[in-house]
Amino acid sequence: MIAYLNGKLVDKSPTEAIIDVGGVGYKVNIPLSTFDRLGKKDSSVKMLTYLYVRESIQQLYGFASAEEKNLFKLLISVSGIGPKLALTILSSLSTRELTSAILNERTVILTSISGVGKKVAGRIIIELREKMAIVQMPGIGPAGVSKSDSLMNDAVLVLVSLGHKQSTAREIVRKTVQRLKGDLTLEELTREALRVV
Repeated sequence: MIAYLNGKLVDKSPTEAIIDVGGVGYKVNIPLSTFDRLGKKDSSVKMLTYLYVRESIQQLYGFASAEEKNLFKLLISVSGIGPKLALTILSSLSTRELTSAILNERTVILTSISGVGKKVAGRIIIELREKMAIVQMPGIGPAGVSKSDSLMNDAVLVLVSLGHKQSTAREIVRKTVQRLKGDLTLEELTREALRVV
């Protein structure tokens, strides 16, 4: 199995990267979070990988962190979730947000992701909650996220329900929290975020 690639970044898009390792170009499927952390073209890159093999399919998936790779492997272990949907989930939520949603059984956060209905969200929570509670994700406590992170997630959901894209909503909420600081209620945070939109 290919554990990682260490080479030159030849090309990248939000869904894939091509890495030259010793004159061989590897096409790697990536989540949006990994794309954001890749450098410029022709820069050196080390990427953790997972080789997905099924019958006549062999696809390489790449991740910027061990947390992303671990979550990907957990997600594809859930019945009904293939690598494409697993990447969509990782592209929609940060590792911390996803872990929190699973540990705290926040179905509404999971169903806000394209392709994840109530049944799939339920399976993710049922099949992964205990695994994730036992095997702590690096940098993430067993209780999930703090009260402030939970508040931010709720504010993002409000903006998404009002028709804003999830990535845009998350960025607006993050900037609003940084600008205002201090303890905020969900109503205050949402109101201030909507002023920016």
